[in-house]
Amino acid sequence: MNATLLPALLGLGTGLALIVAIGAQNAYVLRLGIEGRTGTVLPAVLVCALSDAVLIVCGVLGVGAVVEAAPAAVVVVRLLGAGFLVVYGLSAARRVLRPGALVVGGGIGDGRGAAVTTALVLTWLNPHVYLDTVVFLGSLANQQDGGARWWWAAGAVTGSFVWFFGLGFGARLLRPLFARPGAWRVLDAVIAAVMLTLGVRMALGS
Repeated sequence: MNATLLPALLGLGTGLALIVAIGAQNAYVLRLGIEGRTGTVLPAVLVCALSDAVLIVCGVLGVGAVVEAAPAAVVVVRLLGAGFLVVYGLSAARRVLRPGALVVGGGIGDGRGAAVTTALVLTWLNPHVYLDTVVFLGSLANQQDGGARWWWAAGAVTGSFVWFFGLGFGARLLRPLFARPGAWRVLDAVIAAVMLTLGVRMALGS
């Protein structure tokens, strides 16, 4: 049992340690979760969690070496991601000046395409995702003996699913608070600060 359970628990803990932080992806999922429309929350959290799963598996398969050997590609991804973060941050800053109370309604498909696209961009145009998930997590997984690396990877993938689904669907508990425009102003101010800070740092390569 220890040969499978221990690596899985280590992978779960390490994966959560990396993902549970204030970042662009988490800030976006949090906002969708507070809005509470299943038609946008579910696709977004699935994109984030499945993307992590794909990246972790790629890391275990040794794709991390390819990422490290292609610095030019990482630079292109970094600049594109930085531009998107800055634009999204400015959009959030604009909402701070014109906040609105939470309105529940609309069809379950409202904004689904936009939610999926944004989640994809925030995930795949973030160079830190490749360094943290593919290179770092992949390296840690491959330090496990034999088949234990896949149990470790399974633990890390489970951590991503637990976190994103918990964040996306747990955030609706905050909806009564966000019935007030002032609460949205604070949230969007935090999101704007996170997005703009990450965008500038990413553009500068830091």
